[in-house]
Amino acid sequence: FDAAGGQRAMWKALPARGVGRWAGRWLSTKSAKAPPPHAYESFLSGNSSTYVEQMYEAWREDPASVHKSWQAFFANADANVPPGRSFTPPPTLPMGSALTDVAPPGGVVGYAPPEASGALAKTMKVVQLVRAYQHRGHNIAELDPLGVYDADLDASIPPELELGNYAFTEEEMDTEYDIGAFMASGFMNEHRPRMKLRDLIRRLNETYASSIAVEYMHIPDREMCNWIREHIETPEPFQFDAEEKRRILDRLTWGDHFETFLSRKFSAVKRFGIEGGESLIPGMKAMIDEAVEGGVEAIVMGMPHRGRLNVLANVVRKPFESIFGEFQGRHGSGDDWSGTGDVKYHLGMSYTRPTVTGKSIHLALVANPSHLEAVNPVVEGKTRAKQHFSGDADRSRTMSVLLHGDAAFSGQGVVFETMGLADLHNYTTGGTIHVVVNNQIGFTTDPRSSRSSPYCSDVAKSIAAPVFHVNGDDVEAVCFVMKLAAKWRQHFRKDVVVDIVCYRRHGHNEIDQPKFTQPLMYTAIAKQPTTLQQYTQKLVKEGTVTEEEAKTLSDAVLNEFAERFEASKHYSPKKSEWVSSPWSGIHTPNVFSPVQDTGVPLDKLRAVGEAISTIPPEVANPHKKIKEIYDQRAEMVRTGEKVDWALAEQLAFGTLVSENIHVRLSGQDVERGTFSHRHAVVHDQETGRTAMPLAHVGPDQAAFIACNSSLSEFAVLGFELGYSLESPNQLNLWEAQFGDFANGAQVIIDQFISSGEQKWVRQSGIVLLLPHGFDGQGPEHSSARLERFLQGSDDDEAVFPKMGENERRQIQMCNWQVVNVTTPANYFHVLRRQTCRDFRKP
Repeated sequence: FDAAGGQRAMWKALPARGVGRWAGRWLSTKSAKAPPPHAYESFLSGNSSTYVEQMYEAWREDPASVHKSWQAFFANADANVPPGRSFTPPPTLPMGSALTDVAPPGGVVGYAPPEASGALAKTMKVVQLVRAYQHRGHNIAELDPLGVYDADLDASIPPELELGNYAFTEEEMDTEYDIGAFMASGFMNEHRPRMKLRDLIRRLNETYASSIAVEYMHIPDREMCNWIREHIETPEPFQFDAEEKRRILDRLTWGDHFETFLSRKFSAVKRFGIEGGESLIPGMKAMIDEAVEGGVEAIVMGMPHRGRLNVLANVVRKPFESIFGEFQGRHGSGDDWSGTGDVKYHLGMSYTRPTVTGKSIHLALVANPSHLEAVNPVVEGKTRAKQHFSGDADRSRTMSVLLHGDAAFSGQGVVFETMGLADLHNYTTGGTIHVVVNNQIGFTTDPRSSRSSPYCSDVAKSIAAPVFHVNGDDVEAVCFVMKLAAKWRQHFRKDVVVDIVCYRRHGHNEIDQPKFTQPLMYTAIAKQPTTLQQYTQKLVKEGTVTEEEAKTLSDAVLNEFAERFEASKHYSPKKSEWVSSPWSGIHTPNVFSPVQDTGVPLDKLRAVGEAISTIPPEVANPHKKIKEIYDQRAEMVRTGEKVDWALAEQLAFGTLVSENIHVRLSGQDVERGTFSHRHAVVHDQETGRTAMPLAHVGPDQAAFIACNSSLSEFAVLGFELGYSLESPNQLNLWEAQFGDFANGAQVIIDQFISSGEQKWVRQSGIVLLLPHGFDGQGPEHSSARLERFLQGSDDDEAVFPKMGENERRQIQMCNWQVVNVTTPANYFHVLRRQTCRDFRKP
């Protein structure tokens, strides 16, 4: 439109009828002559005119050259269809909108006027139906094994999934439609054979609205969406062969009978069993098998207490004797230093086990406290460190797996904070498989009271992760989506969620009474056959196994447990079994460690100092102030005088990396430093290129990384703690922007750092840098709250430690060191001391 408000010619060589009339009617700025705007006309605004014109010209030359939605639009418009009816919308409505708010006159979703091409209009209705299932099929899937709840908290059926709204005739149901589209896959792959409409609807229901529901249309990447469609929109449903089904039955039997055996032997003991979600065990093992075939060699796992003992026993393969012994109060021999220990459903373990194809996989389950989801960033950090130390640059050989409860997954903020690290360059682990054991309850709280979103997994949409919901009583469906999740992770190196909708057969623990608060749910649970009973009946009915074979398997598993239980009476577990990464050469607190020299020869100090005070050549145009700072550092190195805090820190880092000690500094704004003092990363003022002088200390140095983090304390400190747990040959530091910001990471400080060695025999040399004493910047920033850390120290004030040179172990015996450094030299030596010792202490 020109400035005077007149209509600019939009179409070239307009026909005498049809298009000319609707173009003038819909694109004119003369509101007095224009009808009220219709909900479907927004794309005909003036700023879309060039695009619409090009599409129209292409359609006139070759209708097949444009998408079917445009074919329908132009055909309808050319037939002089009234405004608002030419465009037939896809059934993707905004969340919360009712179809009737925007439905075209006539009330039929697939409305097409008589003037339009009949065949094309019918095809468009079919396309809309396919799109409806892709977008909303999950809303009508049969996910709850109990048939009591709706997984999306909504019992209604979306109007776009009501077949009556499409007014299909019997003749149309038996018609084959060409719905192939350019660059599409699955049911709309243009190279797929045509299907009768009734067969297509059957497959749409099987794919999107049965025991499996898939959410992926929120993903903006076409390749990813097509990959999912190619794997689920198959001509026929997935099928496991007889051998695979028998393997699933075997794994399900071990998982089911483990809980049964424990309930018989220790009926009054809390164990937080997996009853109601037993399909997790064969699902986990199927996922691991698939990941190994995709090149994975190590998996780091984190999970809550529910089902942990079963996973330890049947997935990680902790000895049954050890678990049964813990139930009987056996906690290790006297010469095995063990600290205070922890409840059995918090402990970790590592083990290298074979897979069904004969390959090996190293599994590490990280110990964690009762604070749900707090272990998530710890697992990610440990995974990233394992990738670093093993040279897994493309992140294909080491993978993280996180298990969640439904209420915690939607309720705990650290879930979102941890997911926020997923695609950050210095924090990504190449994709995590998230498995939600969805009991449809949180302790005693119903889902409608514990989340505002339809699904507990909706937080994952923030990072465009696909979500596979699955009925936990359909064990084959669980195994299928778990295998698919492993394929996705290995193919795209992105996060993926499997939401196993199941139930909790007992209360929050085995001695809790759930009918106090959920009477209807637990009445249904009491009548529900176990997953094993249902699957056994299915396999017997289809002839895969006989009842005798199933009973033989069951008896063999129970007999094995009985034998292991007898052996547990004489079994003395070592708490080193808990350790996920044993370190050689690192002493426990009961083994004396002599004081080590932390000094560095002067000539080496000068050589390192010259290297770290030289701006690398790739930054040819540094900021003039930064150039002055580095020149001043070079002068300090040359004269040995007036060494400041920043140079002392840089010298500590530089000498350590030259000794093959990896240094990683992480936190908010640590590259420059909150107080503009560090400048570990230098920026070229013209090209934007960056360089780290500490990465140029020498040809054989270890890696130095200084990385700005997301604005998170809880997740980032947890990540760095996990990183520090992988190897003793590193200095890992987290710097708070101000010392009081440690408040945001208090769970990690209290539950992991201050007590991890006592509870789980896990040493860590992590360093928390807490800027302190900035008077005048308010009551928060002036204090790092050192009194809290002193109060959290476990030193016994009633015991005076031995101070002889060959017997003092007071630092070894305490839980951490609270250090108030007073000089640059003090700072230099305390940093080097962290890795020079033969023990590690926060």
